Amino acid sequence: MIAFVTGPVAALAPTTAVIEVGGIGMAVQCAPNTLAALRVGQEARLATSLVVREDSLTLYGFADDDERQVFELLQTASGVGPRLAQAMLATHTPDALRLAVATGDEKALTAVSGIGKKGAQKLLLELKDRLGEPLGTHAPGQGIGAAVSASWRDQLQAALIGLGYATREADEAVAAVAPQAEEALAAGGRAPVPQLLRAALQTLNRAR
Repeated sequence: MIAFVTGPVAALAPTTAVIEVGGIGMAVQCAPNTLAALRVGQEARLATSLVVREDSLTLYGFADDDERQVFELLQTASGVGPRLAQAMLATHTPDALRLAVATGDEKALTAVSGIGKKGAQKLLLELKDRLGEPLGTHAPGQGIGAAVSASWRDQLQAALIGLGYATREADEAVAAVAPQAEEALAAGGRAPVPQLLRAALQTLNRAR
């Protein structure tokens, strides 16, 4: 198992970071909030989890070991694969997920793209004794997942700038997808950063 990778960031894409390790470029699948903290040419350390399938080897990257551990624990629940587990961590911090499961917060789980009401109920039952209690990194008074989703504009702008776009271009793309984010927030959900990033990139591609 590859527990982590360390090296300069060779390239960034909407869902992937390439980290140069010993002269080899390691493609690592990352959530937008993880990619937003990376810059091409700068040194980075990502905790990683290798997912082995019959026809593929996929390396998933995380900001720290806690995220990686929660990513792996989430997949012990039936119906949760690596993509859904990553989507959950893109929407909520590890401690916010622990809190949601500990308090039976169904709404917090349905805020994740791909999880419906019945799916959330099933996950709350299956994960109750697996994720453990919150570690205390979730600030009192904060909404579930707020540490990840409250500043969706900042996350989106940082991700776009990290991908090589100018600040002005990033600002325009964020403004273009703002109605989509506001619609999700008005419905009582969270701003879906991964979907917003894809929409922002489509906007920028059309403008070029």
